[in-house]
Amino acid sequence: MIFPPFLLDILKYTLPGVGVVIVLFYLIKPYLDRFEQLKVLDLKKNTGGQALPLKLQAYERIVLFIERVNPANMLVRLNAPSFSAAELHTIMITEIRNEFQHNVTQQIYVSERAWNVVKRVKDNTVTVVNNAAAALPENATGLDLGKMILVLLSQTEDNFYDTGTALLRKDVELLF
Repeated sequence: MIFPPFLLDILKYTLPGVGVVIVLFYLIKPYLDRFEQLKVLDLKKNTGGQALPLKLQAYERIVLFIERVNPANMLVRLNAPSFSAAELHTIMITEIRNEFQHNVTQQIYVSERAWNVVKRVKDNTVTVVNNAAAALPENATGLDLGKMILVLLSQTEDNFYDTGTALLRKDVELLF
């Protein structure tokens, strides 16, 4: 089978052109890839520079949350002796939940592990306060509840407030 002469002329000029385009593509592709990587790195750097202060502020707020829900600090802040045990129990549970709700948006800026620490601290604190209230008679005072809470906290193996704060510090170290 014989090809018409114009088809051979088209192939004669097209094939070398396609070959040149393919060679140029493979020569220029590494430079284009490198340029794209630099742009992505620059974008991450600019975004990271703006996000880092927000992340640090979130970790600060979470540490403050842990300190505020620590019953040792909460009892001083609430002036426990002036309440009955039932009143103090209700106030403490409400205070813990309010603090948690106030800081719930911080989970956007912290790691999943850090947020799990926050939830665990909240749950453990509520459990300690509830257990202390359940162990007291109905006519107990707020001072009795405060003492019982501190006794229960002293009997725990690990101080989950210090452990939580230490885990948060490790997370912050990973940011740098």
